[in-house]
Amino acid sequence: MSEIIIGTRKSQLAVAQSTLVAEELAEKFPDYKFSLKKMSTKGDRIIDRSLIEIGGKGLFIKEIEIALLNQEIDLAVHSLKDMPGEIANEFELIATPQRANPLDVLISKDDRILEELPQGAKIGTGSLRRKAQLLNYRPDLEIVPIRGNIDTRIKKLYSQDLDAIVLAAAGLERMGWSDKISQYLEPAISLPAVGQGVLVLEVRSNDDSIKELVKGINHHDTYVRVAAERSFLSYLEGSCKIPIAAYAQIEDDELSIEGMVASLDGSRLLRAKLKGSRAEAKELGVKLAQRLVEQGAAEILAEIKEG
Repeated sequence: MSEIIIGTRKSQLAVAQSTLVAEELAEKFPDYKFSLKKMSTKGDRIIDRSLIEIGGKGLFIKEIEIALLNQEIDLAVHSLKDMPGEIANEFELIATPQRANPLDVLISKDDRILEELPQGAKIGTGSLRRKAQLLNYRPDLEIVPIRGNIDTRIKKLYSQDLDAIVLAAAGLERMGWSDKISQYLEPAISLPAVGQGVLVLEVRSNDDSIKELVKGINHHDTYVRVAAERSFLSYLEGSCKIPIAAYAQIEDDELSIEGMVASLDGSRLLRAKLKGSRAEAKELGVKLAQRLVEQGAAEILAEIKEG
């Protein structure tokens, strides 16, 4: 039996997610043994500063990509929302298992929903995307930056005297912690991050045998949806330094995608939506980005980058 080594961050959630992928691969390919190599990344080790301060989303993948390049692992599992808009030519994002719940959720004291929180309530999140949309919806809120694993952030709800925190539904549901959720935030309030709820399998571009293996668990509808979202992100040169969101859905055989760009304080927030065929997923993402640019997104992005 050939052994396939899967690289993953060593956080509790990352291991749980990678285990799901390993189990799906093992069911599809019983002649192989799939094992996890748990790794620490810079993004995991430094949690007392924002991602912007320490270098951005790529810090969750750098060490894992080095291990992939050095053939210490055969493939890597990432949360797609942690991936930069562009990756190096040596690597390829080859498959996405079926998307989990893409929504943001609120976890609050006394199980209150967003509308029930008091005036000036303190909400913890490390995401500029969430911050901008929350402030656009309720300008009275005080957004407190927090980072760390899911359990760390839940503890900070109490240790930092917050009224609520905002997290991704997918992680909580994969951990079996849905009972902690006070409210699912509809996209009209908080449009999800690009690729939120999606796991992605990264391989070496020149490793054809692993590519063919990994494609066996690709969920095509999910792959099409994130192709549209990531082309939107790439066109706008999106990163964790910019409040940007995109969410694509497939209804019947039609692909729809909604995008958002906002100022850091949420005072300016642009949204647009397009529909088209599944075959033109990437083109649709670019067209949506161009539509937001026409509405003024370029000015917002330039101000943020200059600031």
